[in-house]
Amino acid sequence: VNILVLDTEGYSNTGGQTSKSTPLGAVTKFSAGGKQSAKKNLADIAFSYGNVYVAQVAYGARDMQTLKTFLEAESYPGTSLIIAYAPCIAHGVDLTDNHQRQQLAVKSGHWTLFRYDPRRQRENKKPMQLDSKPPSLPYEDFLQGERRFSTLRHRDPEHAKQLAQMGQEEVTARYQHFASLAE
Repeated sequence: VNILVLDTEGYSNTGGQTSKSTPLGAVTKFSAGGKQSAKKNLADIAFSYGNVYVAQVAYGARDMQTLKTFLEAESYPGTSLIIAYAPCIAHGVDLTDNHQRQQLAVKSGHWTLFRYDPRRQRENKKPMQLDSKPPSLPYEDFLQGERRFSTLRHRDPEHAKQLAQMGQEEVTARYQHFASLAE
């Protein structure tokens, strides 16, 4: 079973409603004050099974990592799950800049690239391969380019600043979590 999740980080087919995949601080339908909780980590749920190939990709940021991931997932003899970052119009971005948005998401740590292949354990290797470098762009720089985050900054700058700081802490912790799995 091969599964591809195009993660728009919300319910895009309903006009941009909040979902478990919506990131902290995003303004969407039903989260007018910015989402107050962290995004659910679908990858961690899949890791917990121990026998599922799991990966995150952003083809606009690293096309060769995406290709390698699809080839590995296809060759995996069990369930494979690829979670692909999918900017959408509900983010309030010009989708002609889709590749740039994906690059910023990866550089800021908003989206971490990795491959988790249980077959590697047979070779006494860690199943997790971290394909992202540590975040090199302040998270705030990523947030500024999307209306789903900038809307709150105009309405309630203090609250937006607080959520952005919490978001920075979250992306740092998430990267460290994935890095610890790869060590």
